[in-house]
Amino acid sequence: MRTMRSAGRTIVLTAMMVAPLLVASACRAEAPPPAPAVATAPAPAPLETLTIDTARGTLTFKVEIADNEAERQQGLMYRTSLAPDAGMLFIWDKAAPRAFWMRNTYIPLDIIYIGAGGQIVSIAAMTEPFNETPIPSDGPALAVLEIAGGRAAELGIAIGDRVHHRIFPR
Repeated sequence: MRTMRSAGRTIVLTAMMVAPLLVASACRAEAPPPAPAVATAPAPAPLETLTIDTARGTLTFKVEIADNEAERQQGLMYRTSLAPDAGMLFIWDKAAPRAFWMRNTYIPLDIIYIGAGGQIVSIAAMTEPFNETPIPSDGPALAVLEIAGGRAAELGIAIGDRVHHRIFPR
């Protein structure tokens, strides 16, 4: 009987000694681990100036540049607006037939295909948002300018007009 009592006391005493340690560790306010560093989006590339000589005069646009595969694939997807004097200029190393589509593009665009000498070779006006049908150029293009849908007609931009930008010969 004495052994049982002694064993019971030992268990009770052990529990009394361990319990405060368990409670203290469970209630201890520990600083949460530091949050992982969040990558910030790169700052937007500076806009470049592009001009177009038309029968009505010279027009100036501020354009984003898409000159690598990832940027060309992203293009103006998911944009919900585009300023009237803004656009995106897609650039390649060599002139070739080009075709664009409107996947994940929320706004109508005018797609202006530009030959190696800076002359406009074709214009696809008011392209339909979300349409995945390829829209081909009518000739080899070194660059493609996308502007807000309807602006080319509104401003008098036409096939044969001359585009000025650092990629074209002067």
